[in-house]
Amino acid sequence: MSEEKRNKHNINILDRTNIKITGVIDVISFDEEMIVSETELGVLILKGLNFHINKLNLDSGDLEIDGEIYSLVYEDKSSYGKPASNLLSKIFK
Repeated sequence: MSEEKRNKHNINILDRTNIKITGVIDVISFDEEMIVSETELGVLILKGLNFHINKLNLDSGDLEIDGEIYSLVYEDKSSYGKPASNLLSKIFK
């Protein structure tokens, strides 16, 4: 993929039911309630209902999804999948 394409990362949401993302490097996992993708700016976690991937082109970095979107969260690539180490998790050990 050209350097010009890989440096762009955008998210467009239409009516909270259609989302178009550019700058996607890989889709790590997906199901009807969660999609985890690696982007140019970190790991993007989408949560919602009835997700359906309409388009995935890793050569161009494009991802299009339909479904009801509840949340979008970014995590650093290095911290994704590691257990949270916050005050509450320390209290309830």
